[in-house]
Amino acid sequence: MGNAHEYLGDTIEKTDVLLKDIESALGMPKERRDLSYKALRAVLHALRDRLSVQESAHLAAQLPTLVRGVYYEGWRPQDVPEKMTLDQWLRRIRAECPLDIDGGTPRLVETVLRALRRHVTPGEWHDVRSSLPDEYSSVIP
Repeated sequence: MGNAHEYLGDTIEKTDVLLKDIESALGMPKERRDLSYKALRAVLHALRDRLSVQESAHLAAQLPTLVRGVYYEGWRPQDVPEKMTLDQWLRRIRAECPLDIDGGTPRLVETVLRALRRHVTPGEWHDVRSSLPDEYSSVIP
């Protein structure tokens, strides 16, 4: 196994690629990295809180280390899964990340999840999708 410097560089690079994917897909200026981070954080927290503790942990295990830290920030496992309709779920994300983009919050969510999906095995992504209500399928790639 490589040294800590290589490991840290790898997780920083993976996180940077993830944020760049979001920025590129949503047409965000690269000098406003705070916007892609805010979008990632809002979607991660809403997704995390909708999943069971076990499914949430399985997903988190596949995320880049820095992203995993964001994912777990403020998590209250005793309060999940939080039942929300798709509309409630999207409103929660919008409240945490009120960006005005073409396609609105549904497009923001789909874009962030599409970028995240590149870091997760197909089997785990299938498990996440099947853990969510059918009405969420319109925004889950």
